[in-house]
Amino acid sequence: MRISFACLLLLSATVSSMNEPHRKFVKQHINLEMSVNRCDQVMGSKGITETGSNTCKDTNTFIRANSAEVTKVCGKAGKPYDGGLTISLQPFPIVVCTLKTGNNKPKCQYKGKSVTRYIVIRCEGDYPVHFAKDVFSLG
Repeated sequence: MRISFACLLLLSATVSSMNEPHRKFVKQHINLEMSVNRCDQVMGSKGITETGSNTCKDTNTFIRANSAEVTKVCGKAGKPYDGGLTISLQPFPIVVCTLKTGNNKPKCQYKGKSVTRYIVIRCEGDYPVHFAKDVFSLG
């Protein structure tokens, strides 16, 4: 019984660590309720900075959809794109937050812009783990 329980714990920890890049992607790039006026607040509350620092991130894109809709891009709702990436077959509403002023947290101030674009992401298995860019058209 102890061996079975230990194996279950090990498997659970392995699955959890495999999902970490996806959880980070969701935290950093998916927000159904995002608006152009909330960039400062959302970037601050989610602690979005340049990786491993307190430096303000120059740009961050929020996809205005739920996680399930974006995850579908890694399957039938997407197609292969440059360098092992995947592009959505349909455009998504997004909010792009671009740094206006400030170098370090908490003085980061952003300007938001709302657009509709195709999203280009990297998938691991069936899950998005990296937002590469947005594009105006599939062509």
